[in-house]
Amino acid sequence: MVRKSIWEARLDKFKEAAFKKKLKAAFISNTKNCSYLSGFTGDDSFLLISEEKNIFITDSRYAEQAAAQAPDFQVREYKGAMLDALFEELGKNKINVMGFEDSDTFISTYKNMKRKLGVRLEPLGDALLKQRSIKDATELGNIKKAVQVADSAFEHILGFIKPGISEMDVAAELEYNMKKNGAEKCAFDTVVASGERSSMPHGVASSRILKKGDAVTLDYGAVVSGYCSDITRTVFIGKPEEEILKIYGIVLEAQRRAIEGAFCSMRGSEIDSIARDYIKEKGYNEYFGHGLGHGIGLDIHEEPRLSPKSETIIKNGMTVTVEPGVYIPGKYGVRIEDDIVINGQEPIILTKAAKNPIIL
Repeated sequence: MVRKSIWEARLDKFKEAAFKKKLKAAFISNTKNCSYLSGFTGDDSFLLISEEKNIFITDSRYAEQAAAQAPDFQVREYKGAMLDALFEELGKNKINVMGFEDSDTFISTYKNMKRKLGVRLEPLGDALLKQRSIKDATELGNIKKAVQVADSAFEHILGFIKPGISEMDVAAELEYNMKKNGAEKCAFDTVVASGERSSMPHGVASSRILKKGDAVTLDYGAVVSGYCSDITRTVFIGKPEEEILKIYGIVLEAQRRAIEGAFCSMRGSEIDSIARDYIKEKGYNEYFGHGLGHGIGLDIHEEPRLSPKSETIIKNGMTVTVEPGVYIPGKYGVRIEDDIVINGQEPIILTKAAKNPIIL
């Protein structure tokens, strides 16, 4: 028996879910979803998937790359408008009902498709997002490598942070180190928020100069083989105030409890409440405004969500961040974030960077 490639296995699983809706075909336009189903790593990619055929539509810039990277697909190069090529393929394959990615399609694009294609359009819903939320072995391997790059960068940056340099200096050094050690790019704009700016959860690096007594929050990630990592650590330059050390201990304990309690079959909201209830018990509930975490993979934010409103049932193989924080406006903030894999009742912690209070 010939073993299926990971791409064939993903396609089969997607088709099983999509064609239960009695669709004749599915049109995939989201670049990350195209990569997930085909293995293609470039831009300008569109998939037309039916039970009989897998067609990859792209322009001349990527035709050769698509043929090499997506062997399970027949490559169709278009020279005019992509929708014209799609129209021809629909007619050639006698397709009159087509699923489309409703969560990723502008209204103007939908209207244009409806006018040009002459088929009934049906929303695909979240079937592919749900499939992507559970990582296969190849995906987990790539995420682990991305986490290792981020962990290594944290060790490096501890010897770089000092009074007199700017937040942008720190961000540039972090990003250079990650790229030097295997990152294709950064997973998102690097957050370096120091002193009073550390109370801003997404305080992207500024020209502020670091000084003694600052708390410095670092939130960054690497992309390796298309997959993201996401790590946050808060460190101190010189001896910090007693209150922020107390807050650090509360955030660290809230995170520990949430990670240890992140079990398969729980709702996302239940895991969120483990950390949130502890922070509330300690009197800082009003200073923790965001959700506890989110899925990571080809996108830096994907399903599932760990938040007060999340009804998603957490399953084995889901890879999520756990990142509680407490932010006192105008003074300081603390956030600690790790990447974990849901694994029964014993989650796997991917992130290894030190979490004890670090005073530089």
